[in-house]
Order: sequence, then C-alpha cells, then structure tokens
Amino acid sequence: MPQLNLEISNRFEDGLADPESAATTLFRTLEVSGRFPIGDGDLSIVFVSDEEIARVHDDFMDDPTPTDVITFPADPEMESAGEIIVSVDHARQKAEELGEPFSRELSLYLVHGWLHLAGYDDRNETDRAAMRQAEQEALALLDAAAEPIDFKLTSV
Repeated sequence: MPQLNLEISNRFEDGLADPESAATTLFRTLEVSGRFPIGDGDLSIVFVSDEEIARVHDDFMDDPTPTDVITFPADPEMESAGEIIVSVDHARQKAEELGEPFSRELSLYLVHGWLHLAGYDDRNETDRAAMRQAEQEALALLDAAAEPIDFKLTSV
C-alpha cells in the first residue's frame, strides 16, 4: 500500500468549509481499499475557483477556459504522488445543474483526479468508458465507508 502524505490547500475564498477533513477521509478510503493504487509520496490537493483553474489550464494546456479538475502526474524523484486541482465553482454549478449534492460532485472530481494518478485516462471513448466505470466503483467504495464524506459550502 502506498505511503501517502496528503497536502491539502484550500485556496477557494468563497466559502468552502474545512475541506481537509472530508478530503482526508476520501483519499484514505481510496488508499486503504487498494483497488486503485497510486505511487508513494506527497499528494497535493488544491481547491480553487474557476478563475484560478482557468489560469492553470491556460498555463499548462494552452486552454484558457475553466475546467472541473486538473491532475499533474507523480514525480518519484521529487517524492511526489501527484497533484489534483479542483474547481469548487465548477462543482457547485454542475451540482445545481444536475440536481445533485455539492459534496457528491466535488468528490467525483477528486476521484477522477486520483484515477488519473492510478493510470486511468479519458482521451478516447474506450478509455472514457473505463474511467466512468472506475469512478462509479470508487464512489461506491466511498458510499460504503464508515466515515461519511461531506464537503460543505459556507456561502452559496
């Protein structure tokens, strides 16, 4: 089982309440399951706005539009297990649009990032189908966890 050191940064200034607890539970549940293993090292999780994720998207992928999640791969030489950047704005808007709980949508983005680190991809239809299946399996693991994962907004 990987030895992960979680580094969680909440740079979303519009009111994400204590994401560290929910994120830690989410990632520890995935780690302990052993179902989708990733490498050892520091796993950086950053919660941001649409504006900030759009800057990252532009800087690294030449696309200035906001997106839901960006994952940077592991770098064993730097003792990095990877980095997952998620847009809280995007999760809030999509959850409202779909009539889904905000916490579930944000959890999906974090799961998606983890799965990229575990080797899943979504660049073609076959890979996307495998990614969607793995997302559902991972969400089922989270649903069955002893501790609930509950991300909350302090403002809407």
